[in-house]
Amino acid sequence: MSIAAVPGTEILGADDVSRAITRISHEIVERNSDLSQIVIVGMQTGGVWIAQRLRDAVNKISNVNIPLGAVDISMYRDDFSLRPVVLSAPTDIPVDLTGRTVVLVDDVLFTGRTVRAALEALNDHGRPRAVQLAVMVDRGHRELPIRPDYVGKNIPTHMSDEVSVGPDGVIVAAVVQ
Repeated sequence: MSIAAVPGTEILGADDVSRAITRISHEIVERNSDLSQIVIVGMQTGGVWIAQRLRDAVNKISNVNIPLGAVDISMYRDDFSLRPVVLSAPTDIPVDLTGRTVVLVDDVLFTGRTVRAALEALNDHGRPRAVQLAVMVDRGHRELPIRPDYVGKNIPTHMSDEVSVGPDGVIVAAVVQ
């Protein structure tokens, strides 16, 4: 049996992605009264570019220099038996997270298992006061009780669909078996 991807459908364009980032950054500022205690951390690799753009937008809105980090969750995954561990990029968290509010950022929220692994990885860098989750796309199909605080777009998908998120847009492609 072969697997083929049907050409994708653009759900968001580059301008839509930029508007979503701007909206989420305003929501972060509105929700957090003390921005000096915020750290924005992107999940390697898909969440890092979004985290950078969110941090830049929050800094511009608030005139506060928010620290930016990146976390690699490869060693924290719960599916070692299903696929090999592939280190994606290094973890770089520039400050102790103890007592801070971490805005954890990823491109797509699906089952919630990647977020669970990221929460575990964050604990190696201190005990945050709170963790807020920002995603560009929430596609549903959760297997764990995880809910994002900030969402660019809710997109209902089939379990087998492929969702690609980048600065140029969001594309959903059906996978046919």
